[in-house]
Amino acid sequence: MLTRLKVSGFKNLVDVDISFGPFTCIAGANGTGKSNLFDAIRFLSALSEKPFREAAMSVRGNNGTPSAIKNLFNRHGVHTDNIMTFEAEMIIPKKGIDDIGRQVEASNTFLRYSLDLVFNEAKGGLELLKEKLIPIKLGDDSKYLHFHHEKIWLDSIIKENGIKPIISTVEKDNYVFITTHHNRNSKIGTPAKDLPRTVLSSGVFQDESIDDRYSAIMAKKEMLSWRLLLLDPMALREPDDFGVPTQLGSDGSHLPSTLYNLLKANGNDESRVYQEIANRLSELIDDVSEISVDRDDNRELMTLELTDRNGTKYAARDLSDGTLRFLAAATIEADEQMEGLICMEEPENGIHPARIPAMIKLLKFIAVDAELPVEEGNPLRQVIINTHSPAVVAQVPDDSLIVAELRETIRNKRRFKAACFSWLPDTWRVKHQPSVRVVNKGTILSYLNPVPYEDDSAERRVIDREDLKKYRPSYPDD
Repeated sequence: MLTRLKVSGFKNLVDVDISFGPFTCIAGANGTGKSNLFDAIRFLSALSEKPFREAAMSVRGNNGTPSAIKNLFNRHGVHTDNIMTFEAEMIIPKKGIDDIGRQVEASNTFLRYSLDLVFNEAKGGLELLKEKLIPIKLGDDSKYLHFHHEKIWLDSIIKENGIKPIISTVEKDNYVFITTHHNRNSKIGTPAKDLPRTVLSSGVFQDESIDDRYSAIMAKKEMLSWRLLLLDPMALREPDDFGVPTQLGSDGSHLPSTLYNLLKANGNDESRVYQEIANRLSELIDDVSEISVDRDDNRELMTLELTDRNGTKYAARDLSDGTLRFLAAATIEADEQMEGLICMEEPENGIHPARIPAMIKLLKFIAVDAELPVEEGNPLRQVIINTHSPAVVAQVPDDSLIVAELRETIRNKRRFKAACFSWLPDTWRVKHQPSVRVVNKGTILSYLNPVPYEDDSAERRVIDREDLKKYRPSYPDD
């Protein structure tokens, strides 16, 4: 679970500092930086597994060439920053499986990971400047975990066994070294500038002499669980061959396989799996009786089907985009094996405005309930969505809302526009970060009471009808 993220120098993110709860909504107009924040999270996730160039290629629109990698850095005018910094505070799972299939248990589950990268012109790629992984002291949880949570929830996930660094950065003989700590001693390794990837992403933590190596392994597993979902109706409509992955793809692919695997994992109890998902889907559309997966053994093909209350069956290809997206979200809720952070771009797409509250309710149910212990039925799962929909902004909890805007910034005597994230007054975010500017009321009202576009054409628009005008919000020019 990502509880706080600081980013600077990545795309238009400069001195960004955001705390997250179980559910967060980032609202903003196009080009304000809300998708860049998702890119930063995705980039950090990739850096925990891949070499620098491959991690850069995982970022939206990047092909891994030197010019494309340089474009990941903040640019203003002809100037491009050459350093980007990241700091992520996270709660990691207590137990998991390491890279060679062994069961491991972390000694510390509340960690801070810091990473500084520079663009090396000579190499045409990224170079490591700093990498740190340190435990956060248990007694400081109220200082760092700002969102409302109960002690029973905290006790179920937080574990502490000392606060000694796991990865640290030292300077020696004018070189920067990334060190790991072995049996109470730090071990100087390769100079940072020569490393092709982060230390966290390497296999070094299979070395049993490293202190708290299991916490590092679980930190890596946690970061790998940070997923960006861009649900594509075309992928959601596709049938699945036998033997394909049994977890939903980032584009929504493998929905039939995921559903069928859920059924098998629950002892073929269709009432517990398919019927519960159908009941959830009925909150979006009334005429739903059953959800099922048809298995064609001859063609080795699985197809998603929906049955209405008249007994008529519809294949996935016949369902609307919004229905499929809602069904994918309902499947995620039912799949407790899908843990970690889930970022979703504009989940309201294809959903009728009157049904958007049902989608918001579902997304909140996907996220962990911080008032209950993490256990079966309440997996450690987090949801961050972005949107520019007034209907979504109006429905999300007020303390979950973050507003993205472009604001003028001065840095190193240069004036430019960068992403700025702010939130509503009288919420936990302001209480714990009072120095951050709260969102302007006019900005929020532009979502809650959007000003209509004025059209000079002679055609009468729906919004101009006298019989509807009295039901609309009042505007100064009305």
